[in-house]
Amino acid sequence: MDKQTEIEIQAATFRRLLKHLDDNKDVQNIDLMILADFCRNCLGKWYKAAAEEKGVEIDYEQAREKIYGMPYSQWKEQYQAKATPEQLAAFDARQAQKGGCN
Repeated sequence: MDKQTEIEIQAATFRRLLKHLDDNKDVQNIDLMILADFCRNCLGKWYKAAAEEKGVEIDYEQAREKIYGMPYSQWKEQYQAKATPEQLAAFDARQAQKGGCN
């Protein structure tokens, strides 16, 4: 496989991941952090870092908007549920074990 095709496949895979997350808004960021040690906000940080590696200036809020498909504040208001005590305990245990966003 040539490099350009690989990049196009990776980009398509990333777009599909974003669509999947968008189609499953009921999956909360805290659930993702507990299970996979990353969330939509981590993707925003990684997007920002990748842009900056290419010399593209983008702030964190702009990067998160690319991930959420809308301003984060709007997504949070519409879709983010309050974390349960069980979720918070599981999150704290995961953080103690792994250390948070990479």
